[in-house]
Amino acid sequence: MRTQRQLRVGEEIRHALAGVLMRGDVPWPRELKSPTVTVTEVKVSPDLSNATVYVMPLGGKMLAEIVRAMNDSAGFYRFSVGKAVKLRVVPKIRFVADETFETAHRIEEILLAPDVAKDLR
Repeated sequence: MRTQRQLRVGEEIRHALAGVLMRGDVPWPRELKSPTVTVTEVKVSPDLSNATVYVMPLGGKMLAEIVRAMNDSAGFYRFSVGKAVKLRVVPKIRFVADETFETAHRIEEILLAPDVAKDLR
């Protein structure tokens, strides 16, 4: 169970990262051509020293490459968060692909399957 402080700090970091991505001053590799990325959630460790950032690119295209590129420039994001959010220690940032959309889609497919749908009626 996450504390109120963890939730609040995670939300502040999410807003700061969304602002950085929206401004477009991110050092993307040339092959990615500045993709549109959504920060869906930030989970902060209990000691506020680590933050796991869940991201999803628009359309889910090139997910692995985008996550790798973001992790390669994690120092840039940490510096940007440090300027935007007032914290004693800025947490180390690690980017992870958000798979909640895929999970929700799988659950929906299961619920719409004919043999499952007849039990739901």
